Amino acid sequence: MKLRVLETISVEYETDHKKFGPNKDNRESPDFDVNAFDVNAFETDTFDADDLPLGELGFMETKEIEYFTDLDISSIMIGALKKMGFEKPSPIQAAIIPLALDGFDVIGQARTGTGKTASFAIPILEQLDPLRKNPNPQAIVLVPTRELAHQVYGEFVKLADGCPTAVVELSGGKHMDRQLKSLRAGAQVVVGTPGRVIDHLERGSLKLSNVWCVVLDEADRMLDIGFRPDIERVLKRCPEERQTLLLSATLAKDVVEIANRYLFEPKHIDCSKNDVSVDTIEQRYFLTQRYDKFDLLVKLLQREQPPQAIIFCRTKLGTAKLHRQLEQAFAGDPNLSKMRLDTIHGNMSQPQRDDVFKRLRTGAIQLLVATDVIGRGIDVSTISHIINYDLPQDCDDYVHRVGRTGRMGRDGIAFSFVTKDEGDQLTDIELRINRLLIRDSFDAPGSNRELPIGVSREVSLTVPGYSSVAGNNSHSTATKTISKEALPDEEPAEFGTAAAPKRMLTANRRKKSDRLPRKGR
Repeated sequence: MKLRVLETISVEYETDHKKFGPNKDNRESPDFDVNAFDVNAFETDTFDADDLPLGELGFMETKEIEYFTDLDISSIMIGALKKMGFEKPSPIQAAIIPLALDGFDVIGQARTGTGKTASFAIPILEQLDPLRKNPNPQAIVLVPTRELAHQVYGEFVKLADGCPTAVVELSGGKHMDRQLKSLRAGAQVVVGTPGRVIDHLERGSLKLSNVWCVVLDEADRMLDIGFRPDIERVLKRCPEERQTLLLSATLAKDVVEIANRYLFEPKHIDCSKNDVSVDTIEQRYFLTQRYDKFDLLVKLLQREQPPQAIIFCRTKLGTAKLHRQLEQAFAGDPNLSKMRLDTIHGNMSQPQRDDVFKRLRTGAIQLLVATDVIGRGIDVSTISHIINYDLPQDCDDYVHRVGRTGRMGRDGIAFSFVTKDEGDQLTDIELRINRLLIRDSFDAPGSNRELPIGVSREVSLTVPGYSSVAGNNSHSTATKTISKEALPDEEPAEFGTAAAPKRMLTANRRKKSDRLPRKGR
């Protein structure tokens, strides 16, 4: 009998003191344990279940991977990783890289700041044909923003050290002629935003006929901002016989639909904790009136003196206005005048935005007033404080904003300003992260946790899908009963139930014994 076998691999871990990453003195890696479960079978005509690497009980047989040297990767890649300061893979890297090298389609779910980029960049770089043999793109990575495109491009370049590799960045705001020239010279990997990739496809300057790997990075964000038609156009232009890797912090309904339609028997790697917020991030909120928010912000900055902070606003106009107000306030305040302030939003040109990111990473900017343009995917590990001057409209945006701090095990703190009419939004956020935010106050800094005006004084998060975090919590003064209907959809996602590409699953792109050494590309 022919079977379609779906596997979900859940990686759970607790932080310990094993270090990894470029700044090894300041980063800690989590220990992890890979468990496979719920192997579901569906009728199909693609491959025999006996061909799958399953143990007696249907569990995925895995080898514990502690160091990058435990992976089946070249010495050149090991050298590039050591040069970057990496010795041990993060859980998402240890779980995805072996599967990607073996040719599986993969859905990788993990919080931002966990090393997702390297989890797909390493297996792609390890399997590229030399440029002289194949001058057209062999892999394409789609990302939601220009800033993330530039960051992913940079990671590819650093990981390709020691083996010349043609990586081309295609995103808006960059000079089109330079992109055309780079494509004509030959490209092995293309990293781009969906809109600019479509522009090149329509011009005929980008050919995807030789692509064997497609990556959808931050897929949930791309779908949130309306890129689904462009994503599908790109996928339909790629060969049906390909590998597809989908990386996403959350698995919303539309992400699952894309996976069902375009991924073939995907392995689901879940490296996100049950609690979607980072444990090392302390999360607090202030109750305030809308007209008092600016004064509250100034007092908070005076109190915290943050080494480096991002202040999030909801709109481009609001961001620009707050930046001007802070400039004026800093000029007359000796405690704040030394803080280096800047802003970033969608109305700025791409060179301006690139310059801001460069100075943020080097520490030249201490306070950045921003929209959600940097809420996702941007890896700046030195952010100590996040301030939500405006609450985001979407709970997932809150998760990603807060994820800009507490990177790679560092401590971080996030403050949110909540007005009288935003009590329900705060409750939704607390449900989303399964955690009560601590109320902060200048009048009573150590006061007990209270709920915002307009929210019931009874809170109990002991409903299906959530662990009890309120009950006897010392920060809770009372409980609120929340009906099951009020909760977000927590049904486990199922993949492969819709029509997937009818193609055979290849064990890997080329046999390990035939895999070309990373030389002379």
